[in-house]
Amino acid sequence: MNQQRARRGHEDDWWRQLYGDGEGGGQGAAGGAAGRAGVRTAGPSDAGPSDAPDTLDDRVESALRAVRAQAEPKPWEPPVRPAAPPPEPSPPIPLPATGPASRDTSSDTAPGTPSDTAPDPLSDIPPDTAPDTAPDTAPDTPPSRTAGFVGDRPPTYDPEPGALPAADPGALDDLVPDTALDGARYGSLTLRAASQRGDSARYRGEVRRDALLTARFGAGRQALILVAVATPPPAAEGAHRAARDACAWIGGAVGRSYTQLAEDIRTDHRDALKSGLQRLTDRSYGKLRGRARELGAAPERYTAALRCLLLPADPDCRTRVFFGVGAGGLFRLRDGAWEDLEPATADHDTGDAPGSDGGPPRPAPGSHTAEGPVRPAPFLFRAAFARPGDILLLCSAGLAEPLQEEPAFAARLAARWKAPEPPGLVDFLATAQLRVKGHTKDRTAVGVWEA
Repeated sequence: MNQQRARRGHEDDWWRQLYGDGEGGGQGAAGGAAGRAGVRTAGPSDAGPSDAPDTLDDRVESALRAVRAQAEPKPWEPPVRPAAPPPEPSPPIPLPATGPASRDTSSDTAPGTPSDTAPDPLSDIPPDTAPDTAPDTAPDTPPSRTAGFVGDRPPTYDPEPGALPAADPGALDDLVPDTALDGARYGSLTLRAASQRGDSARYRGEVRRDALLTARFGAGRQALILVAVATPPPAAEGAHRAARDACAWIGGAVGRSYTQLAEDIRTDHRDALKSGLQRLTDRSYGKLRGRARELGAAPERYTAALRCLLLPADPDCRTRVFFGVGAGGLFRLRDGAWEDLEPATADHDTGDAPGSDGGPPRPAPGSHTAEGPVRPAPFLFRAAFARPGDILLLCSAGLAEPLQEEPAFAARLAARWKAPEPPGLVDFLATAQLRVKGHTKDRTAVGVWEA
């Protein structure tokens, strides 16, 4: 019994030395450092008897827990890096001087007198000069100055498209793209055509009202090219449909008769050509009147000014034929100067000219109905012979008006388009959209370059 008690006492001394439960020898994890420093730490002998189990198995389990705690790796934590200092502010970039005084006008072409040394109209753009005062309808944001313009300051409206027109999910075919662009080359002629929504319509989110049709009928030397431009009356609801109908119906009429029309042009039978085109035009306007009745619209509101060019693809035929009704423009750029080819009053034919027998006027076939005249204005016709280097320009009122009223605008167009080679589609559009303050209508332009 004494031997067992002595052995038990020896084992207790060994465990106390291992875990620091006593005062002697080594200290445990909690008190080893303090013991080595000569500082006495409290242990079970100081606290008196403990109720905690103190069997051999308990002590072995306690030792294993201590070993596992020391062997388990600590979770990895990213190193703490000092925050980078904030970047120093960049020095301010000096802005160019603004205002009309900063513009160099020494190389500007004098209005109406273009020359071979005239500057490119799109490269001579004055710096950003906001208008002194903006109208009540001005956009909320300052307009961009990326587009060319003439005058002492740019127009108030932004030159790029703004709001899209409202769409009806049941009538998506009524949507019209902001810009239409087309072109072709046949024989000695090069065709360029562009139609663009005006600044006012872009700002208000309205559709482009001008309509443009380019079509070829036939093939080879017998082909005939038709270009039609239509503009409806202002402020007429849904009038853009009338413009599209006018182009489509005159296109169908010409297409069904193109063989005879092309022959009349080649043989220079102008009287037959004029009377035939007048009948086709009157029939197209008769259809517009009928469509107005179907829609319950006033005939004078569901209509459009219509201007057309007929261009034979035969390289040996240089006769170009214009016909139409209503406002717009017909010009020719020859030797660097613009010529107005609008038919004179004597060439207007309303169908009311006196008969050859001196009797009362006789209406042309189809030009009148019981409700009044079919077309809203006199029929216009002109056939012109094209010389190499000529440029023929057919346009809607949106381009004809600034061309007639602004000499600087006319000079810029002449300087840009009189180059030996016809412009590409993008260059043609860029020149046609040269901006003038106060002219915000849709613009449609058709140019024919003669080689």
